[in-house]
Amino acid sequence: MRCRASVMSGIQARPARIPTRRPPSNFPENVALRRLRAATSGKLLGGRAGRRYGCGVLDHLSIQCADLAASAAFYDAVLAPLGGVRVMDFGEVIGYGRPQRPTFWIGPLTSSEPNREVHIAFEAADRAGVDAFFDAAVLAGAEVLHGPRVRPEYHPGYYGAFVRDPDGNNVEAVSHLPG
Repeated sequence: MRCRASVMSGIQARPARIPTRRPPSNFPENVALRRLRAATSGKLLGGRAGRRYGCGVLDHLSIQCADLAASAAFYDAVLAPLGGVRVMDFGEVIGYGRPQRPTFWIGPLTSSEPNREVHIAFEAADRAGVDAFFDAAVLAGAEVLHGPRVRPEYHPGYYGAFVRDPDGNNVEAVSHLPG
């Protein structure tokens, strides 16, 4: 049975629209997204996915470190050129990301088992960001796995650099923008 008010007025109820705050257009992610859309005509992932590139299913990631102080110094250095900062620091657990949004966490080992290597890729706004990440990692003493270069085997605009963190993880900075 329909509500009497809707029958009388002919107005149908609509869900309330919740206003959302959007980051400023000069955020590195927004600049990179606009460049990517312009370069690929929004077709890199096709349709709606192409317009939402960079909006994935992963909310945050945490890794365990044998030497938290060494890992914190490493990530302080290599994430800074990418716009990443310490957002939260609880002493034994540190969250990195953009202000108010920690997406990458480090903490101490919680078992006597050694860590298994993981691959972590951080997004750079552009190729200069990848180069700056790489330079900071080398300066911090990281083992170089692969220097910055285009990797067409992934896609034509893929530009990345790979290093090892203090725990032996494969850490990468990548830009998806063409030339």
